[in-house]
Amino acid sequence: MAPLPDENPAAWQLRRAEELIASLAGVLSARIVSGRGGDVEEVHVLTTSQVGAKQVVRNVESALMAQLGLKVDHRKISVAQTADVKPLQVLEREAVVEAASRRKLVFVDLVIESPRPRRVSVRVMLRSNGQELEGAEEGVDEPRSRIQLAARAAVKALERELEEAGVVLEGVRVVEAFDRKIILAAVHGVGGRSSQLLVGSAEVKDSAEQAAVLAVLDATNRWYLQQR
Repeated sequence: MAPLPDENPAAWQLRRAEELIASLAGVLSARIVSGRGGDVEEVHVLTTSQVGAKQVVRNVESALMAQLGLKVDHRKISVAQTADVKPLQVLEREAVVEAASRRKLVFVDLVIESPRPRRVSVRVMLRSNGQELEGAEEGVDEPRSRIQLAARAAVKALERELEEAGVVLEGVRVVEAFDRKIILAAVHGVGGRSSQLLVGSAEVKDSAEQAAVLAVLDATNRWYLQQR
């Protein structure tokens, strides 16, 4: 961290010290009061109950000495503890992530059954905003067909919550790249008077059928959020 153009060395040192203290375990914020000569007169630290007050004081003393060569008498360090809270930026970020996870489509399960010889049924379960969505397709029991059925079942499941929009599966394809098998899915998202080609991908890990479902979700999730 370089000093600001108009920042004197003493002020820069204190700013570094405050940022260092704020990075310690359990510390929410730190404020240093300096004298006219730049000497540290008071160190005020706000913490959670994660770390005891005495330990915080020792941590502050050790960190300042080890990192900055700054020796501060422990009697100058005051610690105030509050309930276990998080900085506003962290709370806002977590709230955004949580809200997005409630809205977006999440893969839950994939069930493949054989109702009769040479036929296969594929059921896909998704979750959106706490609601379970299910889609099912049946067809010929053949590797390429199973991938198509899984993708179509995923499309059918996500369509259950769309009222003024729809999705149409263009196709799925297995490709080999970077020594891995990857499923590509192309889906048309239809909303209002417009149609948009959406493309997603997923690496084959557990099964090609599951990768097909994940590729459909990769293609449609952002578009899906815009339709809600």
